[in-house]
Amino acid sequence: MRSEIVKKLTDCGVFAVIRANSLEEAEKLSQAAAEGGIIGLELTFTVPGAADVIKALASKKDAKYIVGAGTVLEAATARIAILNGAKFIVSPAFDKETAELCNLYDIPYFAGCFTINEIITAMKAGVEVCKIFPGDLCSPSYFKAVHGPLPQANLMPTGGVNLDNVKDWIKAGAVAVGSGSNLTAPAKTGDYAEVTRRAAEYVRLVAEARKEMGK
Repeated sequence: MRSEIVKKLTDCGVFAVIRANSLEEAEKLSQAAAEGGIIGLELTFTVPGAADVIKALASKKDAKYIVGAGTVLEAATARIAILNGAKFIVSPAFDKETAELCNLYDIPYFAGCFTINEIITAMKAGVEVCKIFPGDLCSPSYFKAVHGPLPQANLMPTGGVNLDNVKDWIKAGAVAVGSGSNLTAPAKTGDYAEVTRRAAEYVRLVAEARKEMGK
């Protein structure tokens, strides 16, 4: 099951990082991103009632998205998320106990990493995709450098990703990208239609970059 989820998420290539001030706002943001074609919805545990949002979204049987939990700092929170229907876990840093818990439940764990040592540590613990965070402190050229000694590493930048540079990240070897504020900012003024438009543009640009690469 875990490998199938990872494949679906990386085939789409875009994760929507959902941060909101209320359960209602989180649900609207999630729906807007999904309508734009983004499959991976990362509901952060900074959202009030995050577990309830995950449960509500995960309960929709005809959904075309996959709901996961973000900003998961330790195993206890990961377990709460999983029991409420989260199909993947994302952390800002690597945590061994969280990795072990996700392995136990056969759930993908996208651990935050930044250095070569952190990436290797995460990969040894079974992390399929390393979330390079904060992405705005490195560049696409960093991915190319990492893939020199670690061509097998699956890397995903989060932070600093926008519509102007998303193709650069993909062409540098990113298996996917995570977008938060750049994607969801229009919602601050109630423009959820623009969130959907941006989501669709992210998906289109990722597919275009891969086509240009011959993938």
